[in-house]
Amino acid sequence: MSAGLAEGLAAVSYPTIGHFLADGFVDPAIRSLLDGVKVAGPAVTVRIADRDAYAMNRALLALYPGAVLVVDMSGDHRHAPVGAVTAAAATAQGAAAVVVDGVATDILELRATGLPVFARGTSCLTTKRTHSGGSAVNVPVHCGGILVNPGDWVLGDDNGVIVLTPQAAADVLGAALASDAAEPALLARIAAGEALESVLAI
Repeated sequence: MSAGLAEGLAAVSYPTIGHFLADGFVDPAIRSLLDGVKVAGPAVTVRIADRDAYAMNRALLALYPGAVLVVDMSGDHRHAPVGAVTAAAATAQGAAAVVVDGVATDILELRATGLPVFARGTSCLTTKRTHSGGSAVNVPVHCGGILVNPGDWVLGDDNGVIVLTPQAAADVLGAALASDAAEPALLARIAAGEALESVLAI
């Protein structure tokens, strides 16, 4: 993991990336359950089939400091694989965040941990203590309509989630940081009352 790339992705405004790219943007229904979050980290992935709670436990053991756990629920948006114990274990492993294409539970406990969790909502219905041959850890998965490979960069804040290959992240970073650097002057010109015809690109 390039330290320079990690620092740049932590600094850049994620909506700015949206000015330059059209792909990699996770379904906006998957949103942060906490306020004021910003995360960037490489993906550890898990595909959970048939409400298999044990798959999540195996994924937690695969986490490492700074990683973002991406959970493919195989289309199940009713059973929550993420709750208080999951968040505590992910935090103990040094995870940066959890992104689940589905729902979470124990919302008050999740917020108390401070671990950013992105999900479609919350539910009291949870995964079960059963094994499924369809589950797997650190394989390509789908999350919010986006293919996620282990090691892809996962960027998340209050606006949503983006998934980029390391190469795509490196390619867009310079232009996005330059755009961020130029924005304060643009805002200052607008605040000073300069004619919008001279400020905005038309």
